[in-house]
Amino acid sequence: MTIEKGQPWGTPARELSLPAPVAVGTDAEAHDVVERARRANAPVPPLLLLGGDLARTVGATGDGDHARGPDAVALPCDLGSVLLDGRQFWFVAHLVARRSWWRGRIFAAMNAQFWGRYDVAPRGHPNDGIVELLDVARSFGVLDRLRARRRLPTGTHVPHPGIAVRRVRTQQETFDPPLVVWLDGVRIGDVRNISLRVEPDALTVIV
Repeated sequence: MTIEKGQPWGTPARELSLPAPVAVGTDAEAHDVVERARRANAPVPPLLLLGGDLARTVGATGDGDHARGPDAVALPCDLGSVLLDGRQFWFVAHLVARRSWWRGRIFAAMNAQFWGRYDVAPRGHPNDGIVELLDVARSFGVLDRLRARRRLPTGTHVPHPGIAVRRVRTQQETFDPPLVVWLDGVRIGDVRNISLRVEPDALTVIV
């Protein structure tokens, strides 16, 4: 059940009968664990978050002793599920599609609030059943891109008429020309068509 406004989020991990968690230090490592489990038709194990954009979003400290100790908290999170030109993938933190920072379309689907040092989706939450979409128009000029990039670390890049923001559960997009897609920082390759949906409560993380 996704988070509801005003309700507590998470449960002491010691109160749950969870499989042994897998420690991950980056979003790419978390991505790999999820992909391997899903492709084997196996349950996704809990992830003990020690670093990465999803970890930062949920307030993980990177303290492995705490996350393995009696005060650890288990948090339900959503997963992004996406078809990339018909091929199935998943992501825990974000999908990013672009060619260049300085020209062309930039498209991001955010399950995490952060993308590196950038506060891309300050209103997002990884357990609301929704991803935040940011879509930078091809016509967005270099000077505007520079200004927006300077404001990204503080989350003040929106609202802006050249950056469309949407909150969705499902989305289909066509990139013409194709864009290079990264999932959780992992380069997938050139993609023309994507079909995206959110899997609520599909992941448990330990912090």
